[in-house]
Amino acid sequence: MTAPTSPRIPAPRSPPASAFLLLEDGRRFDGLPLGAPGVAVGEVVFNTSMTGYQEVLTDPSYAGQLVAMTYPLVGNYGTNAEDVESARPQVAGFAVREAARAPSSWRSRETLGDYLRGHGVVGIREVDTRALTRHIRSEGAMRGAIAPGDAPETEILAHVLAHPGMVGLELACGVSTGRPYAVPAAGRELYRVAAFDFGVKASSPRMLSERGCLVTVLPAEAGTADVLALDPDGLFLSNGPGDPAAVERVAGTILEVAGRGIPVFGICLGHQLIARAFGAETFKLPFGHHGGNHPVMNRDRGTVEITSQNHGFAVRGGEGDEVPGAPALRVTHSNLYDGTVAGVAHATLPVIAVQYHPEAAPGPHDSRYLFDEFVALMAAGGRGAPQPPSSAAT
Repeated sequence: MTAPTSPRIPAPRSPPASAFLLLEDGRRFDGLPLGAPGVAVGEVVFNTSMTGYQEVLTDPSYAGQLVAMTYPLVGNYGTNAEDVESARPQVAGFAVREAARAPSSWRSRETLGDYLRGHGVVGIREVDTRALTRHIRSEGAMRGAIAPGDAPETEILAHVLAHPGMVGLELACGVSTGRPYAVPAAGRELYRVAAFDFGVKASSPRMLSERGCLVTVLPAEAGTADVLALDPDGLFLSNGPGDPAAVERVAGTILEVAGRGIPVFGICLGHQLIARAFGAETFKLPFGHHGGNHPVMNRDRGTVEITSQNHGFAVRGGEGDEVPGAPALRVTHSNLYDGTVAGVAHATLPVIAVQYHPEAAPGPHDSRYLFDEFVALMAAGGRGAPQPPSSAAT
């Protein structure tokens, strides 16, 4: 199932004097319009990052979601063409407490409001984001809508209730590239990496490029033959939106490539897909992890990383380092907020994955070493004796 479009309600002749955000349980939050006129419907989530709002807006993992920023002032350094993670904003809608009217940065090219308006993104400002966040934390993420203040509430609620939830929703194909493209190595080419684009952020291929990798980015629907035809030294599985259970087709490719001894590295949705390929389960989190301040314990190093996260699903964990259903995997990282699985590794194959964003866009940079570990696996000639795919799942 792909994400439906928001209901088309004729735009008013002049900007409405007010706007509101309505949740599926009937809770209403009033504010003022921001960005483009119209109605936006999606799952409402909150992001706790203090900076990086433009990276958040352009992160494909937010497809189908209305994002509320918990930091009270957003837009103070404006927007530019350098800080984007994709060609355009990917959020379904945007909610802030206060939108800066006069950006203060030499890099700024336009205000947040103009940027949203120019890309057709419906937003709301002067909304009580603290109350909204507390409600979502208490009741869980839910569907909602941003609408003009004069829109009939009953009609908007009907649109919200008709909108599908995230469970079972396949959104990766809607944000993936339509055709393969290459990101050349920065300097001497040392490795060839095939990268699945399930909603990849521009920073991930760039991190690999800076480490001597020629990265060939493949559409989400690419198959095993497409990957092997590149004769890659490694396979990268990107972040992306939606339910990992709806992207099962890639499991066979993961097992085949890993079984050949080719290093595999996944982040966020890629992490979930790797875990599922080896037999693990995933589940919907109550309100997800969205922000740049999530502490994660690296169990192997005994250190804590402050990480950037954006996901609504997680891998189901077990006792200790075990991953139920996937005996060949072990937990390498744990989220210190709620104890959920934040990283896994395979016992015998060169496979690593984490449930956060080591490319750190927006920051912090604590976890960039993971790209170095992936490169080290390729440098070590991760390709051992070819193994049948079935043995990789045991």
